[in-house]
Amino acid sequence: MSGFKAFLLRGNVVDLAIGIVIGAAFGTVVQALVRDLLTPLIAAIFRKPDFSTLSFTVNHSIFRYGDFINAVIAFIIIAAAVYYLVVVPYIRLRARFDRPPEPPPQMKKCPECLSEIPVQASRCAFCTSPQPAAG
Repeated sequence: MSGFKAFLLRGNVVDLAIGIVIGAAFGTVVQALVRDLLTPLIAAIFRKPDFSTLSFTVNHSIFRYGDFINAVIAFIIIAAAVYYLVVVPYIRLRARFDRPPEPPPQMKKCPECLSEIPVQASRCAFCTSPQPAAG
């Protein structure tokens, strides 16, 4: 039981649970925004009061594509909000705190005399021993 408790109390499990709860709440808010504000606005342009009523019939089978349109609009808005409110700030924050990559070394130690010589050198300037090829 103690191993299970340690697993649950690890930081990443708790962070994941919080992220899921907040993500679900955010999705509900965006769906309400799409359903109650954007869909009627877009539907007013096309002179339809609601997309969810859009459908067509083929051989007595009803295809309700209006709800699909609502879901696509909600998905696009959620994806845009996550990108602009989470991903872009995270990328900027990481760029600010990440270290730039270190340049490759310009000097190496001679294995014979241990003096510093250029990486491209084929012979040591101090003891004249041949050096392995750089690579």
